[in-house]
Amino acid sequence: MKILFYGTKNYDEEFFEKILPDYPGIQIKFIEANIYEETASLSKGYDAICAFVNADLSAPVIDALAEQGVKLILMRCAGYNNVDLTATHKHGIHVLRVPGYSPEAVAEHAMALALTANRHTHKAYIKLRENNFSLNGLMGVNLYHKTAGIIGTGKIGQAMARICKGFGMKVIAYDLYPNKNLDFLEYVSLDELLATSDLISLHCPLTDETKHLVNAKTIDKMKDGVILVNTSRGGLIKTEDLITGIREHKFFAVGLDVYEEETDYVYEDMSEEIMQTSLIQRLLSFPNVTMTSHQGFFTKEALSNIAETTLQNAADFMNQKELKNEVLS
Repeated sequence: MKILFYGTKNYDEEFFEKILPDYPGIQIKFIEANIYEETASLSKGYDAICAFVNADLSAPVIDALAEQGVKLILMRCAGYNNVDLTATHKHGIHVLRVPGYSPEAVAEHAMALALTANRHTHKAYIKLRENNFSLNGLMGVNLYHKTAGIIGTGKIGQAMARICKGFGMKVIAYDLYPNKNLDFLEYVSLDELLATSDLISLHCPLTDETKHLVNAKTIDKMKDGVILVNTSRGGLIKTEDLITGIREHKFFAVGLDVYEEETDYVYEDMSEEIMQTSLIQRLLSFPNVTMTSHQGFFTKEALSNIAETTLQNAADFMNQKELKNEVLS
């Protein structure tokens, strides 16, 4: 099986090449270019392509891949909202993903964002580098004995709930499909979670139902001075409404690892570029907002798990075994 890896970085090559000898019969080629209509033709002669969360796998791209004879799309991530499953089904292309590479990695980053945004540790670091030892602008709030609201209680949401519990917080949660086996949190309605949570952390997938879950109406239902964290998908938040809420002092702090405009910029060095849109820059202008570049997954353990599961998915397809991690349309 020949697999073309799109949008790869040096760390992708490192972790995949390390274990490739364990998967005989699989050949890999890495390219830096991401996948779009213009680059889909590069897949000619390959049985499969491998893409990441920032890939364009819309219907026109899927059509182009099918023309090149691609039969398998390997997502080296958990999310697949960027894949047109109707198009893959039409062409008989299978889609496999990595459903659980490291829930703890993302959850720990979510709490790191909450703590950084709350206690302004990023600002304190910069101040001290300039020999400024004043505490002005660095005041935070205790999380101990506060209420954490977890929206989405899959593996990552559960891991975040456990962390919050360890901080001495009361943990409540909302999920369309509650897990009754979780004894360290209490399920409530979305309205109750919004109204009573001091920290709200988003851990649900991006679907038609959850798109812009955080909007003007839901923000208005939140407590004044709430801390909001998103390490899931940028489309869960309507950014313009978030900016309005920040300006109206609704939020004590906001921590974002994902945002609506990230597709064109994420994982790229844009330091020499003039940004063509203003949403990200507007968010960064607020003193109580902390942002990172979709790095919640970025730990050695997670990258190892991603590589192992992705290549095992490929091997299962190649050997006509059960496709445990297939995304069904």
